[in-house]
Amino acid sequence: MNAKDIRIVYMGTPDFAVAPLKELVDKNYNVVGVITATDKRAGRGKKLRESAVKIYAKEQGLTILQPEKLKDPKFNKQLQGLMPDLQIVVAFRMLPEMVWQLPKLGTFNLHASLLPQYRGAAPINWAIINGDQMTGLSTFLIDKEIDTGKILMQEEIEITKTDNVGSLHDKMMEKGAKLVTETVDLLSENKYTSKLQNELISNISILKPAPKIFKNDCKINWQQEGEKIYNFIRGLSPYPAAWTIFQSMDSDKVLSAKIFETKWIEEEHDFMLLDIDSDKKTYFHVAVPGGFISINSIQLEGKKRMNITDFLRGFDVENYLIDPKPSCIV
Repeated sequence: MNAKDIRIVYMGTPDFAVAPLKELVDKNYNVVGVITATDKRAGRGKKLRESAVKIYAKEQGLTILQPEKLKDPKFNKQLQGLMPDLQIVVAFRMLPEMVWQLPKLGTFNLHASLLPQYRGAAPINWAIINGDQMTGLSTFLIDKEIDTGKILMQEEIEITKTDNVGSLHDKMMEKGAKLVTETVDLLSENKYTSKLQNELISNISILKPAPKIFKNDCKINWQQEGEKIYNFIRGLSPYPAAWTIFQSMDSDKVLSAKIFETKWIEEEHDFMLLDIDSDKKTYFHVAVPGGFISINSIQLEGKKRMNITDFLRGFDVENYLIDPKPSCIV
């Protein structure tokens, strides 16, 4: 079967899912329909906002379906009417069996890890939080259990010491788009050999999960070794963002702050844990085991994000202590 003749239904919602869809459209694959999330009310005005995938699909004149429930008989009838040979899922939700079993070539998912590592909702975050130097992308055939299906293709991607979630996301988005079209080509040839994840697990000493991350999980544990703190912060930047609490020493005032960019300075020092070292103008260092965390970008609750120079103009560093309470997930 010619890859360009395959009737493809594409499912996705955020920016990460736009790039593979664009790659399919630009290379003239036969995308007969796009499934994405329903419009959501957001912002102060509670205006309806369309998903990134919907916005792109509208621009391309693609058929769009936005079911609230994937088991809705009306939606399933519409999906069947598209007569898909293949379905592709990128950053969408869990599909019921009646949906993923529909196409004759199956339904495959693009996942942002080298499966079976980092099964779950936040693989990019967790790879950085754990200090990994390598991650990757996997395409796999969807099965009954989440992220457990037969692997079709994989590609390794290096994680540099300065990568955060934003930069790694962009690298993976670009390479993932190409991996999706390569997987379509592979399936069209019907000569591929898929890999069972259970066979790969037997060669792995530690299987790392990637559960969804919530706000309370993002509080910084300043009692950890400094490099772990550094990895934790960049593993949550720019979203959902690591945060901490500043407590005033002469009042009950408490300030919550998101921390986006830091630098890990490894050196011996005589400071007490969580002492702040600053010239009040250009640098803000927090003493931690093994060195200092240098804060470069920060956002107080209710304020805009600032570089550290602008922040120090309005923040009296000598009047505040940092709350050392640990995070829930580290």
